[in-house]
Amino acid sequence: MRVHAVPQWQGAGWDGAPSRLPVGCEVLASLAEEVLGTPVSRVPVDHEGSPVERSVVNRAALLGNRPAQLMVLENPEGPVLTLGGDCASDLVPIGVARYRYGPKLGVLWFDAHADANTPDTSPSGAFHGMVLRALLGEGDEDFVADPAVEPGRAVLVGTRSFDPAETEAVRAGVLRHVPPPAEPADVVAAVRESGAERLYVHVDVDVLDPGEFSGTHYHEPGGLTVERLVACLDALAEFDVVGAALTECTAQDRTEAAALIPVVRALHRSLSRAETR
Repeated sequence: MRVHAVPQWQGAGWDGAPSRLPVGCEVLASLAEEVLGTPVSRVPVDHEGSPVERSVVNRAALLGNRPAQLMVLENPEGPVLTLGGDCASDLVPIGVARYRYGPKLGVLWFDAHADANTPDTSPSGAFHGMVLRALLGEGDEDFVADPAVEPGRAVLVGTRSFDPAETEAVRAGVLRHVPPPAEPADVVAAVRESGAERLYVHVDVDVLDPGEFSGTHYHEPGGLTVERLVACLDALAEFDVVGAALTECTAQDRTEAAALIPVVRALHRSLSRAETR
């Protein structure tokens, strides 16, 4: 198993992202090394922003960050755990997984937000709010996955903040949705219904209720507990989890990030099961 840290911040559109997301990523990397006893490779990214182009904030910088991730994913040794950085740091790993594992790859997206806008529908222009839609093959042609994740194979879990275009995507069946409190059995049923044979698991820490974890920029009430998130991850034992990510952490030190230790361990368990099959 490989563990990568990708301290990308340009996908986020809020003022403190350039400083807080890279620090949060490094905190996660150090935490993972300590808790899992596994070395974590740091993937270099651009430290600068770039102008808004084609309605995408930091578009050129985001495109410039991609080659380094692609390079480290060329010859993976088993499953890959990515530590972000913003949610857009998962664009390349999921795109590579889709290419490698075929059309029955499913994506389980634990996030307070659907991240399913396009440049035409996004109210902010921040790409971390477009990344899942790009993986489904819609949006800016330089970002969309090719081949794309098939419609209906992506499942939102714990999502409670939708823009109109995202609500329509769920209504149309492009995305499945398991709302809070997200019973593990309901998550498993949604993945089964999607027809996925292998699974990539994305976790944005803002899926957690703010009372459980405060180390994120977005504090959306009504989220999951750490215990419930871990239970959902452990319920995936019947599926081959071929990749996973933990993103959008703004914790500035080990103490603030400590609440995520059970989540890191649960993701590692899910990936380890696939590695031994």
